Amino acid sequence: MPSKPKILVTSAGGKTGLPVTLQLLEKGFPVRAFLRRQDHRADLLERAGAEVFVGNQYALADMRKAMAGVRRAYQCAPTAPNGLHFNAVFTVAANEAALEHVVTLGQWLSSTEHPSLFTREVYLSDALIRLAPHMTVTSVNPGWFADNYLMVIDMAAHLGLFTMPLGPGHEKKNAPPSNEDIARVAVAALADPDRHAGRTYRPTGPDLMSPDEIAAAMGRALGRKVRYQNISKKMMTKALRAMPPSNYSEAAVSQLAIYAEEYRRGAFAVSAPTRHVEDVGGRAPESFESITRRLVARRPELRRSISRTARALFGFTRIALTPALDLDRIQSSRDYVRLETPRFAQETPDWVQSHDLTQAPTLATRVA
Repeated sequence: MPSKPKILVTSAGGKTGLPVTLQLLEKGFPVRAFLRRQDHRADLLERAGAEVFVGNQYALADMRKAMAGVRRAYQCAPTAPNGLHFNAVFTVAANEAALEHVVTLGQWLSSTEHPSLFTREVYLSDALIRLAPHMTVTSVNPGWFADNYLMVIDMAAHLGLFTMPLGPGHEKKNAPPSNEDIARVAVAALADPDRHAGRTYRPTGPDLMSPDEIAAAMGRALGRKVRYQNISKKMMTKALRAMPPSNYSEAAVSQLAIYAEEYRRGAFAVSAPTRHVEDVGGRAPESFESITRRLVARRPELRRSISRTARALFGFTRIALTPALDLDRIQSSRDYVRLETPRFAQETPDWVQSHDLTQAPTLATRVA
């Protein structure tokens, strides 16, 4: 019986890279996990059986070394203003190594005229990787992750508030997928390229949910009442800026504000939910409440106490006192490439036509 091919996972310590690595190992594939440092995540993956490669994903020399002896790869660019550089490095190295199949993590919003530089770069990266005639590609394009809501779980746990700029609380605008379910779709495509080559998948959660329903699910998982409160884009930048510096750069905040606008416009509700997690990943998608319960179970600091409530109140006060970010200034000062007349996803006819998944019986798109 032929041995299974070795698979490279980039960003192997990230939200989807970690579960992709672990799930591939469970299926018996040898995995080389590319991480930027030897930390607890590297230790976890080594214990699970991965070959850990520590290096700089933006350095072509390191990417070449990481691809030596592998046949397939998971391409997961960091959420950063140099994502296109990462993907160019990956693409060059993948072509040189003559990989047989690549699975890319993209974006549901991906389009040529989008206001977000990060999103336009995802579109270009996906086009570049598909230019190699010898290599097949599968794209996994999730929308708004369940994990995004959990950024504010501490405030929900201790103050009973779920605050985000998502618009009216009653409007159902997203079917949030778990990191693990996104990984299941990617792993299926890596394990069986013949079946999934040329396909584009959009993993979602099982239900289209409103912010009020998200808050209620948080409350059930936490054992307390949680209320959704819509906030302004300005307040969102203050909250993200008040978080630890390592969490969100100014560049990332500037793009998150654009994605929140897409959320309010309903882009993440288009064609949602899909059956891709079940049909491709092999199991029913996890509910948001179940995702939240798993997080609560491994974070004992979310249990209510007087001292934790006091710290949460202090954090809320710190947010109020934190200056808001000037998002236009950030993009201008960083010399971002900016379009004269950008268009949001649903304003772009090509995006609307290509993202109407209801026309395909298998809810999958084949890319020519």
